[in-house]
Amino acid sequence: MIALPELEPAAIRTAHRSIDPVFVGSPQFVHGDLSARLGVPVIVKVETVNPIRSFKGRGTWVVVSGLAAEGRIRTDRAVVCASAGNFGQGVAYAARAFGVPAVVFASIHANLAKIARMRALGAEVIEAGEDFDAARAVSEAFAREHDAELLVDGDDPRISTGAATLALEVTNAAEAGVLPSPVVASVPVGNGALINGVGSWLRVAAPNCRVVGVQATAAPAMTLSWRAARPIDTDSAATYADGIASRVAIPHAVELMAGRVDDMLLVTDDDLRAAQTELTAELGITVEGAAAASWAGLLAGPKPGGAALLIVTGSNV
Repeated sequence: MIALPELEPAAIRTAHRSIDPVFVGSPQFVHGDLSARLGVPVIVKVETVNPIRSFKGRGTWVVVSGLAAEGRIRTDRAVVCASAGNFGQGVAYAARAFGVPAVVFASIHANLAKIARMRALGAEVIEAGEDFDAARAVSEAFAREHDAELLVDGDDPRISTGAATLALEVTNAAEAGVLPSPVVASVPVGNGALINGVGSWLRVAAPNCRVVGVQATAAPAMTLSWRAARPIDTDSAATYADGIASRVAIPHAVELMAGRVDDMLLVTDDDLRAAQTELTAELGITVEGAAAASWAGLLAGPKPGGAALLIVTGSNV
């Protein structure tokens, strides 16, 4: 396992103090009906009550602020990324706060509401390619041609460092006796930034907690990669859950999963839709398809021997 300062506990604590307050301190509680359904306490961590309606604001704030401090992005040098929508919103939000232009590439089939939100947050959004990974290839070429800073979700460990802060909030509450300590964390996986962050923190703060990633059967690149301990791409990512619809594995993210991830599960789109419907009804909030993977994974996997952490990652449907 690579030891990177950015993923060490001190860096995660520092990141938590530095992130824009609108993204931290998100709701977390034990949900009675979901607990009864699973047969163990279910800790719900809701990452949708913020200006971009997803957890991505944590990691994008950390990495964009870092790039700005290093002078790699500035008023005359843009940050460029590809996104299905949530990552791009986080980049746009942070870039605007630091006075930096942001250019986001999205698939021509991307969620229109997410595209509108990225533009509203000040990003230039360019639609290109049939899917997210095709858009990412175009973003790489654009960054080279325009001498801009390319930011790849899952690649820069500072993104995972920011994501780890949500797990820090859960274990802080457990230490204070407000929440039970989780024995399993169910984590939706797209490019791997979230699970690498959560896994990094829990390995130290809750070493007995199993970290389990969940992907769609139609978009299993990171699951196949974790099992083989090397990047494995797929020909397609044909899931409706656009936030986890990635067919190209990020090599650095795959490398970081070693020692941080205990298992990876695959669930069908039918499983995701059923979980999405149930969570929306039980929580009274909008839950996007990718966010439902956390609950679908808990239902599909073995019954936990204690409290389970369910992360609701986004509500941009």
